[in-house]
Parts: sequence; structure tokens; C-alpha cells
Amino acid sequence: MMILFGQVWSRGKELSPRDRSFLTVTALITKGAFEQLPYHMQAAKKNGITKQEIAEMITQLAFYVGWPNAWSAFNVAKKVWTD
Repeated sequence: MMILFGQVWSRGKELSPRDRSFLTVTALITKGAFEQLPYHMQAAKKNGITKQEIAEMITQLAFYVGWPNAWSAFNVAKKVWTD
């Protein structure tokens, strides 16, 4: 686990932390891994993903992963971006 959060996330030349957060949140929503989503959405917010961007990301994903996953993700995002 340390390799993932240490070495992989610190490789800013390959992908920025913002881009890594965007991809990670997208993957978690797609998989329906909602137990991990609050932590990674907090990281995404810290890494520069805006409220408007997360809403647009989830809306776009809804057409491909289904409304139940999207609705669950919206509920998590609402809590994170309201803080």
C-alpha cells in the first residue's frame, strides 16, 4: 500500500495529483467502490477538482455506469464539497 500512495502518487511528471485523483474517483464510481470514495473525493478536492467538475464527471459517468452508481456518488460528493 505504501508504494501506491508513496511512489506512484508522487510521480508528478507522468500524471499530476489532480489527474490521478480524477482517474481514481472515476474508477471507484465505475466499480461501485463507495466505501473508498469519501477519502478519494477529499483528496480530489484537495488536489484541485472543483464542485462543478465533480458534478460534471458524475453526470457524464451516469450514462455509462448507470444512475444508481451516479446517484450514490453524488451523495458522497455533496458531503465532501459542502464542507
